[in-house]
Amino acid sequence: MSELDRGAVRFWRLAVLVAVTVVLLVVGRSSGLSGYFSADRLRAVTHAAGVWGPLVFVLVFCVGELVHVPGVVFVAAAVLAYGPAFGGVLAFAGAVLAVSVSFVIVRGIGGRPLAAIRWPFARRVLSRLEERPIRTILMLRLLLWMAPQLNYALALSNVRFRSYLLGTALGLIAPIAGLVLLSDQVLR
Repeated sequence: MSELDRGAVRFWRLAVLVAVTVVLLVVGRSSGLSGYFSADRLRAVTHAAGVWGPLVFVLVFCVGELVHVPGVVFVAAAVLAYGPAFGGVLAFAGAVLAVSVSFVIVRGIGGRPLAAIRWPFARRVLSRLEERPIRTILMLRLLLWMAPQLNYALALSNVRFRSYLLGTALGLIAPIAGLVLLSDQVLR
């Protein structure tokens, strides 16, 4: 395949990704789905699910991440529903799984177009990610937590999923632990 053909494929994959993202955001906002994601409502849904509550929580967390619901809502909901200990562990596991699902979907649709960027500034930035992916992702997670934009950027880069998963898991420990410890203030 020629470079021109590869460029066209990258373009169309990105166009489809943009279209899917816009549709998810529009459906989330216009259907009222994004309003469904409140800590109290999530607590009620997980309690109504009984023994399946934690699984329902994680699945809803994954959907929420895809429609760009702030992750702090899910951390608060987990603590509300299950208390700081189990809720904190569930929030952490849900966060890692939710951003991983987002990564896999974005990578599957959009591919790795950032790996082909030639712009010198962008290459310098991406070289840090390529040289030390786990450490770079850990630092990015400490700053940006569960930001969907970060998931998209990392998925579209050349980073391997294993490095993404490890850097994400290590980087989310402190922010989620902090939110759990401050959950009384967050929930008010």
